Amino acid sequence: MTVTDLPVSTTRLELPPLQLGNLTVDTPVVLAPMAGITNTAFRRLCREYGGGLYVAEMVTSRALVERTPESLRIISHDDDEKVRSVQLYGVDPVTVGRAVRMLVDEDRADHIDLNFGCPVAKVTRKGGGAALPWKIDLFTAIVQTAVREAAKGGIPLTIKMRKGIDEDHLTYLEAGRIARDSGVAAVALHGRTASQFYSGQADWSAIARLREALPDVPVLGNGDIWSAEDAIRMVRETGVDGVVIGRGCQGRPWLFGDLMAAFEGSDARHTPGLLEVSESVYRHAQLLIETFGEEDKALRDIRKHMAWYFKGYVVGGELRAKLATVPTLAVLRELLDQLDPTAPYPGADAEGPRGRAGTPKRTALPDGWLKERTLNGAQQADIAAAELDVSGG
Repeated sequence: MTVTDLPVSTTRLELPPLQLGNLTVDTPVVLAPMAGITNTAFRRLCREYGGGLYVAEMVTSRALVERTPESLRIISHDDDEKVRSVQLYGVDPVTVGRAVRMLVDEDRADHIDLNFGCPVAKVTRKGGGAALPWKIDLFTAIVQTAVREAAKGGIPLTIKMRKGIDEDHLTYLEAGRIARDSGVAAVALHGRTASQFYSGQADWSAIARLREALPDVPVLGNGDIWSAEDAIRMVRETGVDGVVIGRGCQGRPWLFGDLMAAFEGSDARHTPGLLEVSESVYRHAQLLIETFGEEDKALRDIRKHMAWYFKGYVVGGELRAKLATVPTLAVLRELLDQLDPTAPYPGADAEGPRGRAGTPKRTALPDGWLKERTLNGAQQADIAAAELDVSGG
């Protein structure tokens, strides 16, 4: 992997290790849990480049309690993952508590995060994800229950959330204070509302306001970090204790190397040529076969990564189409061998946003959700029934 030194300017920043309860994360960078992305294969690729905390895909509490095979796969970790990090989703305090207790009692995690940031309709229309903090009583009950169960095993529990449902229904400051008072180890904020999805610009000023409002608990910033320089700028503008990386590392696991270098005060950056990118793609596919135990499933999974890996690189349209439908590891090798091994890093064209941003839209919510800040009788009755398995979507 080619590593270059950028001109010395504003690229240096030294930030202390991130302290989460009894855990010390030397590089204050967190890989955001992404459904269908942050499995053991991708986490290994990221770990091989840099330090940080690498969170597994979101798993639903109900599925975990019911021990579905997919939920147990999601929370599995490689033997050499120093911190086994799991993110739970749930809308029922009892079920979330049982899931945390299972992770603690069976020694399946060293860090637990709760998802209050997902903007996907099938999650929010059940009152989950980014919709949930609007109901103060429900949010408080879930966080307090989870923290209490995690504490029995000395496991730090964190939360990840958005600004709110939309600009007229913001929840982040109140939710942050409730989480702090409940004993969470850190609060992460994605500077968008649920209705924004991933469109527009992340509001870093909201992250700064949360940092100011919670001086006694670590606050992490998320949103629009596409490079180490973006991370440095976020820290300087907001005062956060660390950053959370989501879409910025899709097709770029070496971003964690850049981030580690930046936070250690180095200007070294990875600038891979086409040959190095193709080698990463092939290794990613091999690791996915280990993860799933099935070549067919692994190769179906790698397809969505192709456009991210080759963003900005000169790859013919026909070859791109074949890579996006690659059926076997052998065919992948043949296709990758057709790439120009001498093609250099394309610079800015390979940087910046990746993945679909979506468009702003009204958030799908349960009937009458916004009328009051607490659950009514009907909504309370619906919550247990809403603990559907939304993993992987």
